[in-house]
Amino acid sequence: MTPRLNAYDQPIGEPLAHWSPRPAPDRIGLEGRYCRVEPLDADRHAADLYAAFAAAPDGRNWTYLPVGPFERAEDYRRWAEGAARSADPLHYAVIDRATGRAVGTMALMRHDPANGVVEVGNVMFSPLLQRTPISTEAQYLLMAYAFDKLGYRRYEWKCDSLNAPSRKAAARLGLTFEGVFRQAVVYKGRSRDTAWYSVVDGEWPALREAFRAWLAPENFREDGQQRRSLADLRGAVTPGPR
Repeated sequence: MTPRLNAYDQPIGEPLAHWSPRPAPDRIGLEGRYCRVEPLDADRHAADLYAAFAAAPDGRNWTYLPVGPFERAEDYRRWAEGAARSADPLHYAVIDRATGRAVGTMALMRHDPANGVVEVGNVMFSPLLQRTPISTEAQYLLMAYAFDKLGYRRYEWKCDSLNAPSRKAAARLGLTFEGVFRQAVVYKGRSRDTAWYSVVDGEWPALREAFRAWLAPENFREDGQQRRSLADLRGAVTPGPR
């Protein structure tokens, strides 16, 4: 594609004549078929979340997070109380609609309404939702909120470059790998190179249709196994109207 040139024959980006700053993410509830995503509340969620996280056989799921593991329920509740007061990151609990219990957390962070950019992070999914439709739907609900409701242009995912499960999840969900920022973060007394992934608004309509097709009840067999993978559907669906 030939770049646009200004009056000085310098290449410049595409115009955004109708762009205006977007709203910041809010403490909103998002309803899905398998789960509900709602603002984190320690009184309602902390006990369920601690119990769900304690179901893991060890603390490896906390290795690449800036906090945890939590040895005592009161320690986790104290963290949840502080997280619930935070505006950025804005933390959400993931509720299993079948049980009504909180089974994971995630956040929208590094809000940049002026440029329409937001990051999903602080994702902690318990064994009760790992490898279930809930984990995919929760990610879809936040992504749809950012693009369809707030009108953002860019949705980011960042993780420790050594965090293979997070990198695999980002690729499965359709985010594009953009590179590694070396020595970007210090956490838990160690250095982190950060892998960057993103989805931009022009990619979202096709990705949204793939998510919807994957989450549809008919995509699952009676034993709960998927009929078609999300990656397969991303390459097969025709984007609907935006």
